[in-house]
Amino acid sequence: MQLTVIVPTFNEAPNIAELVERVVAATRGIDAELLFVDDSTDETPQLIRAAAVSAGIPVRLVHRDRPHGGLGGAVLEGFAAAAADTCIVMDGDLQHPPETIPELLERFEQGGVDIVVASRYQAGGSHRGLADRRRVLVSKLSTVLTKAMFPIRLRDVSDPMTGFFLVDRRALDLHALRPHGYKILLEILARRSLRAAEVPFAFDDRHGGQSKATVRQGIHFLTQLTELRFGKMSIFAVIGGLGALANVLIVWALTRLGVNYVAAAIIAAEVTIIGNFLLIERFVFGEMRAAASSVWWRFAKSVSFNNAELVVRIPIVALMVESGHITAVVATAVTLVVAFVVRFVFHSLVVYAPRKGETASPARQLVEKIDEQAMSPGEL
Repeated sequence: MQLTVIVPTFNEAPNIAELVERVVAATRGIDAELLFVDDSTDETPQLIRAAAVSAGIPVRLVHRDRPHGGLGGAVLEGFAAAAADTCIVMDGDLQHPPETIPELLERFEQGGVDIVVASRYQAGGSHRGLADRRRVLVSKLSTVLTKAMFPIRLRDVSDPMTGFFLVDRRALDLHALRPHGYKILLEILARRSLRAAEVPFAFDDRHGGQSKATVRQGIHFLTQLTELRFGKMSIFAVIGGLGALANVLIVWALTRLGVNYVAAAIIAAEVTIIGNFLLIERFVFGEMRAAASSVWWRFAKSVSFNNAELVVRIPIVALMVESGHITAVVATAVTLVVAFVVRFVFHSLVVYAPRKGETASPARQLVEKIDEQAMSPGEL
């Protein structure tokens, strides 16, 4: 097969019939299939099956009962299930016009590229489908920020935030992708250097249904961008810094209320230890939870280790101050840096270690795991 068109969908029932009709018309003369990867809770799957009966090309459906990785995870499953190595990814809301498909394929078949991006910001393209000036501004600022973070890998891409692109899946390391949220193209481009080209397209108005763009998706994007550029350890460090700030504020508040400073310090430490665990569960090791032990066992290991680390670190600070003739601030800073690295390694290799029988764990794999978790997957 020459081409697979992958469409990740979530509750896009009003758009399915027209989308299938327009994709079929756009791929006339091309040996193509249309592959839906669906996470819907409405009648979208039934409408896809109904449209497939009379479509002029093969229309397949992969419905995920237990979605993971968001839209990016759906695209990854689409790559794995595609009948063709050449894959086009597009949204199901018709803001990505199917009529651009032949242009993407034509540019790819000219050679010299691994990926062809449909860009709103190339000459001839437009972003008219963005709802208002605020969304236009957010889109442009996000693009500027992303290109600033990856100036080399994105030098030939004017629109790294688009979800409309063609890629040769043989050029990708699918196992290295860690999709979460909407920006799968950014994930692909940041993980590996690819030869890229662009074609312009007009970003249309949504045909039906409601937009999935939310503040939560914005937070997902910023988390993804930070993780891609600086690695998991950066997110871990940010959460640790927030925990330290919260610790100070809690001690201040409790002592103002008359609580003894020792009791206040203990309460603050425990609250921030629990808060940090919840945050790293969500933003640092989220994709490792499925293969790891239960959440309560992870919680027990994390809290126990952090409390033990606290008990060990404080006497070391005292020893450094008393016998090392250095200030308490310097001693605290040194021990916090060491503790940060130790905590990260412990959580990567122990708290979120795969359950027995799921994967082998010789010493070399452990070392490689540390490197994988800590190092940035972006450009160095």
